[in-house]
Amino acid sequence: MNSEQTLQSPVTCGTLDSFGDGILHAPGLGLRRVLLFGLVLLTTLAGTLTMALVLRSADIGLAGWLVLPLFAATFAWISMSFWTAAAGFLLGFLALDPLSLRRTERAAPIDSGRPLTGRTALVVPIYNEEVERVVLGAEAMCRSLLATGQGQHFDLYLLSDSNDIRVIPMEERAVRSLRQRLAGRLRVHYRRRSENRGRKAGNIAEFCRRWGAGYEFMVVLDADSLMEGNTLVQLVQRMEANPQAGLIQTLPMPVRQETLFGRFQQFAHALHGPMLGAGLAFWQGDTANYWGHNAILRTRPFMEHCNLPMLPGRAPLGGEILSHDFVEAAFLRRAGWAVWFQPDIGGSYEELPANLIDYAKRDRRWSQGNLQHMKLLTAPGLHPLSRLHFLLGASAYLASLFWLLMLAAATVAVLVSPVVPEHAPRSFVSTFHSPMAYVLLAGTLGLLLVPRLLGISLALQRRRRDFGGAVRLLTSGVLETLYSVLLAPLMMAFHSLFIAAVMVGRDVKWVAQPRLGRALGWRETWQRTGGFVLVGMVWGAWVLLWAPAFFWWVLPVLAGLVLGPWLARSSGSRAAGLALRRLGLLQTPSEVGPTAVLQSLEALERAGLQGAAWKERPVNLATWSRGSGRAEVQSRESEIPELRRAAGEN
Repeated sequence: MNSEQTLQSPVTCGTLDSFGDGILHAPGLGLRRVLLFGLVLLTTLAGTLTMALVLRSADIGLAGWLVLPLFAATFAWISMSFWTAAAGFLLGFLALDPLSLRRTERAAPIDSGRPLTGRTALVVPIYNEEVERVVLGAEAMCRSLLATGQGQHFDLYLLSDSNDIRVIPMEERAVRSLRQRLAGRLRVHYRRRSENRGRKAGNIAEFCRRWGAGYEFMVVLDADSLMEGNTLVQLVQRMEANPQAGLIQTLPMPVRQETLFGRFQQFAHALHGPMLGAGLAFWQGDTANYWGHNAILRTRPFMEHCNLPMLPGRAPLGGEILSHDFVEAAFLRRAGWAVWFQPDIGGSYEELPANLIDYAKRDRRWSQGNLQHMKLLTAPGLHPLSRLHFLLGASAYLASLFWLLMLAAATVAVLVSPVVPEHAPRSFVSTFHSPMAYVLLAGTLGLLLVPRLLGISLALQRRRRDFGGAVRLLTSGVLETLYSVLLAPLMMAFHSLFIAAVMVGRDVKWVAQPRLGRALGWRETWQRTGGFVLVGMVWGAWVLLWAPAFFWWVLPVLAGLVLGPWLARSSGSRAAGLALRRLGLLQTPSEVGPTAVLQSLEALERAGLQGAAWKERPVNLATWSRGSGRAEVQSRESEIPELRRAAGEN
């Protein structure tokens, strides 16, 4: 692979904005936000008024009227997603940059060969990870970066919080091996903390205290992140061209998924992600959000303004902030630094939990972290949009609870309504067969499904070859929509359970995130979803017995709950995922035309570097268990002398 081939990668070739010199600018932000939020408000009011008219015609009692505020909250969330997607579709259809609103086809290509001036640290926090994947992924990024000819401006930092006695020695040997392979071309640093205080945020904060002064920028990556060398160079160029930019967030795309669930998620992100990303960038402007990885930050402002407070009260809602990224973006913006989201920069990738259960476990941590943000809504000096980010982040999980409570309230209202023939005007059941109810149903389905149709149509217009052609794209789009409809009730139940756990004081444990695909057995799936099956069957039988006309309104939700164990178990199936791939379905651009860093990682894996010396010496667990080995490793931070010299320390 040579530098010329890398520079010509179509995925990583971004465009400059309206000024042609890399300066980020979003004119008319106030008008954009008024327009979008006005449409959201009008849509929400129209839907809520329609629901009020539907409920007014029946003797519904208190339970029935509880439906209205729950519906309004849920409908507002759906409306926000709809209009963001609509904005992204319009921008994509007209080929407009979401920030400058200029024609993207007329913009000059970014010159990745323009020399950089500042130094940048590639920061990879790790915690009991699959060592092979972390090391080879880091090497693939470094090799892609070296191919640009600008690798001398970057250093790689592997920041370990690992405490697993089987993982630590492997990490140390793997880093020594990686350093040897990249010797003289790019510096690789490794540090392991003896105490992982503050989790990932604390890990990065310690890096900043020790070595942050030596770097103008840092690119924060997750253990499963991948970024093209051109992408890293372009991020630095955009930061250098925009002195007031404190953070630029890319749009990471899931890659390398083989399980059924993973491939559906990967396809959905690839298909709809660019459109939704453009819609977000359109109204967020210089007050965007931070997702915690695959982003570049200006180091000095981050060190000065992003110290995380301890929230009042005890965990789970108090204490250490779990979802640090939203808060750090808000604090940067409060200090006057711009926070940009750039979905047009390609070559940014991540990997996902490969089955439904592991995906839900990750959501459990995120739900608690996002709910903590509600305590920061009144923090002084925050930009109003930062407060909105906090609210929307929590609403992503609260909307599921509101949906469940709305269905429960409607069910109670149906069961306690006067026992009259269904055609009687005051029967609550009859309200669900009124013309107004069907109008409301059609409108709600439109808000939910039209964005998916817009994403498919936009891809047909501009990217059909990236998905294997029009027929395969349409077929895959229909399959993904059906699959998401089946999963929605199950995710609603999971999210509601998570919120309930937080409300009763159950704190989440910080454990290593499973990143490799794994099959799920029936025992585990029934343990995780068996309660949902019982609830769905009792709920369905109760409604079918006492209000059969209402049964058909809740049947889609009941079906998702009852099918929970099968959906969960099949989600981890590699056979099903690869079978769809062989049929040419659920293909994504990263598979149809893999970029340099993805090809490099696959080549490194095939080369068998995972069998190198750093994996050949097993740990003597008997020695470790007696405490001597554990104490020795935990008391020693694996630093190399070059680290302190690079930071100017004595």
